[in-house]
Amino acid sequence: MKISISTISGFILLSSILIISGCTQRANHESEQMMNSVPSITRAIAVLHPTEGNMVSGVVTFTKENAGIRVVANIKGLSEGKHGFHIHQYGDCSASDGTSAGGHFNPENVEHGGPDSAVRHVGDLGNIEVDADSTGNYDRIDTVITFNGSHSIIGRAVVIHAGEDDLTSQPTGNAGARVACGVIGITSEQSGNQ
Repeated sequence: MKISISTISGFILLSSILIISGCTQRANHESEQMMNSVPSITRAIAVLHPTEGNMVSGVVTFTKENAGIRVVANIKGLSEGKHGFHIHQYGDCSASDGTSAGGHFNPENVEHGGPDSAVRHVGDLGNIEVDADSTGNYDRIDTVITFNGSHSIIGRAVVIHAGEDDLTSQPTGNAGARVACGVIGITSEQSGNQ
């Protein structure tokens, strides 16, 4: 029996196609398995530490809800009044003045605004109101921040400022020095509210 070169070439080509197809299907299946094994992030936390010369501390929790991400902050050690409250670009609070956290988290490269402004940095959470006893609380649902994608806050930093964010001055709302900083990390859903 005589086999032509074109028949052998065709057989080699068909074999190559089948091998490549099988490898692609296997790679796709393995990718799907990996994606399905990664748990969905439903909760994150930032433990705030004071910058040099300050006494501010607290905890900020982020919880995924149907309407968005609920942001709850309990802070102490601040002066009475309003204090700028933002998510900053980098999860680095190592500088004594908090500047290692970079600027406001602003992946869309737009102007600064308030938390309910049509145009705002992703990290613009507005102000935290502090009572005469130096404690402040914040509780709102934000529809701009996320736990994944380009607006993900995971691994970034929460920063509290010395002054009030006027919600209009560019690029930061004229909120003054950074008095506390904490990195946002994933936490277990069972850890309860702080």
